[in-house]
Amino acid sequence: MVGHMAFRYKSMKKLKIAQFGLGPIGIETLKLASRKPWVEVVGGIDIDPDKIGRDLGELTQEPDLRGVRIFRSVEELVDHARPEVILHTAVSKVKDAFPQLLPMVREGINVVSSCEELLFPQLREPELAMELDALCKKHGARIVGTGVNPGFVMDVVPVCMTGVCRDVRAIHVTRVVDATSRRGPLQKKIGSGWTPEEFERRFIAGTAGHAGLKESLALIAHCLGWNITDLIETGRAMVADHDIITPHVSVKTGQCCGIHQYAEASRDGTVCLTLDIKMYLNAANPHDACLVEADPPLNVLIKGGVAGDAATVASLVNAAPRLLKSEPGLRLMTDLPVPCWA
Repeated sequence: MVGHMAFRYKSMKKLKIAQFGLGPIGIETLKLASRKPWVEVVGGIDIDPDKIGRDLGELTQEPDLRGVRIFRSVEELVDHARPEVILHTAVSKVKDAFPQLLPMVREGINVVSSCEELLFPQLREPELAMELDALCKKHGARIVGTGVNPGFVMDVVPVCMTGVCRDVRAIHVTRVVDATSRRGPLQKKIGSGWTPEEFERRFIAGTAGHAGLKESLALIAHCLGWNITDLIETGRAMVADHDIITPHVSVKTGQCCGIHQYAEASRDGTVCLTLDIKMYLNAANPHDACLVEADPPLNVLIKGGVAGDAATVASLVNAAPRLLKSEPGLRLMTDLPVPCWA
């Protein structure tokens, strides 16, 4: 059986993939994809004039990407080579992703995106979600939003856990992330070096904090068939009790060094879903935990937590072949086969 499967894998046609967005996450996603024996990278897309026209091998230092170019648009890429899947790592909001996704969908190209709101786009942008779904079905394309969080730890994992439950009353997920080891843009996004007041002002304005927490609530509720109400989300600064210096930021005692974000939803007047995430520099005891109040009850702890940047990159690449097994349309992570290494 093993030999048969190995032969089948070796004879599999390579999946043509392109990368949209060549920031830190996009480059790492592209590098991982290029190392997969089942992937052929056919191009990159970025609006940065310093990157357009460059060789991806030169940009990423990946020998397998030599001779593969960076284009300014999907249209220019398609004139050169047509990917079956585009890995999209550019924005967090559906309204910002929409104009980027339209040319891909109209070309019938499938998309795996790290856009946090695309995990459950019906929550904030129901009309855009309906339009994207209709266009995907018209042109034979598929779109899915995924990542490590949202897309796995605080939504897909809890949903999978309920598969062995006779009934479920409530789900509580907590996540503590040591942001010291994370990429520079994220350390800045969580407010490192700001005053606590500045962070909370920006959080209220929607320009700081972790994106996608409410989408995770909505996805869990959707999968369990729960009609939830009173979606509440709060965010406050984690304040440094000592000076912190990383290669990317410098934080003084008393300044913001990260976030504490919380979201909950109710069902029939009772809180049934809670998501609690602390992401800050030098966080103590990083971990991911999920408590399912159910029959039987479940309480799972991942010591050290799931490594955010590395896991996000892997989730995008691993989702590509699974996405192609689904019907055309705007898909949810829970519409696809169970996540697995590819």
